[in-house]
Amino acid sequence: MYKIDSQQNRISPLLTKTFSELGFSERHHLQEWLVNTPAVFGEELLMIQKEFAGFDDTKERLDLLAIDKEGNLVIIENKLDDSGRDVVWQALKYAGYCSNLTKNDIIEIYQKYLDQYFPNDQVKASDRLSEFLEIEDLQTKLINTSTSQRIILVAANYRKEVTNTMLWLSQFNLSCQCFKVTPYSSNSDLFLNIEQIIPPPEIKEFMIGIAAREAEEKTVDIQLKHRHKLRKEFWEQALEAFRKSPCKLYNNISPSDDHWLSAGSGVSSLPYSLIFSKKEARVELSISRSESDANNTTFEYLKSHQDQIEKIFGHSLEWLPLPGKKSCRIQYAKLFDGYDKAEWPSMIEWMVTNMIKFEQAFAPHMNGIYQLLKQGQRQSKIHEDE
Repeated sequence: MYKIDSQQNRISPLLTKTFSELGFSERHHLQEWLVNTPAVFGEELLMIQKEFAGFDDTKERLDLLAIDKEGNLVIIENKLDDSGRDVVWQALKYAGYCSNLTKNDIIEIYQKYLDQYFPNDQVKASDRLSEFLEIEDLQTKLINTSTSQRIILVAANYRKEVTNTMLWLSQFNLSCQCFKVTPYSSNSDLFLNIEQIIPPPEIKEFMIGIAAREAEEKTVDIQLKHRHKLRKEFWEQALEAFRKSPCKLYNNISPSDDHWLSAGSGVSSLPYSLIFSKKEARVELSISRSESDANNTTFEYLKSHQDQIEKIFGHSLEWLPLPGKKSCRIQYAKLFDGYDKAEWPSMIEWMVTNMIKFEQAFAPHMNGIYQLLKQGQRQSKIHEDE
């Protein structure tokens, strides 16, 4: 840090000092500076207690306790020239203790602070908190929710084990900040520089973005696991119903966490499929060989027998050639709320009834498809040999 001499148009370095050589102490100096100027942390904080020793059955003493504009408690631990190796453990203990504080506990703690240090103000702690949090009724505001506690460390120098642990804790959505305080002197003038080093200010927004992304990923993962569990439960019930029915396609099929369940038709890559989704139930014939020409040939063959197939099935079907895609599909669907378990019996009954008719409608054509595909393979081999 430099001092500007505007008259000489020069700058001169300030002398870096330590708190001990200047005769400053943690409690009577650094702590008081922070209490009276909380803006040094780059945000609005309301100090609600200092040297707090109100943890039951312990002799622990928390340096500073504050609250932020969101109603989160902020545990502030101060050290002078050296952070020491145990400061993180201390702060974590205090955060754990503070996590149990109720709204009434916090009001009582703050009232004791006001009564002790501002006896003439005669201000209620609840009123001051409401004013700071910008709310009319403190009872309508959630304060100090389960894992919302924050940790701020203040020191002139940090040991690597401290900074490494604080960075590691930040990965678990725990708000951890380290501020480096450095005293300087120039003749008889003294200066104090306070800068945030963890997380570095320039990546704070990036870290917030990461936290948001991780929260989103976690939410998606939870939703996906829920869907998988729901699907497996549905298929267990559906397969039980199929085993009791005349349809034997799924006798050797196990429950899955996929949205579909397939059974062989006797022709490769031409399965009968059941589809379970949030919006509908579906029975279908999926034409999914690796060669698109073979899929188109199969689809057109079946399409040429459409009237006969639909007459046996009893309903019109959706014939989906799916241009631009390798596979084709023929299906019959009905709207259901698949995530409403109360509708599952109706869905399962619908699937069983329609898959029985579906198989009856398509089974007579499977041998013709098999012969057609076999003939196509022979012709392809002849062309390759030529």
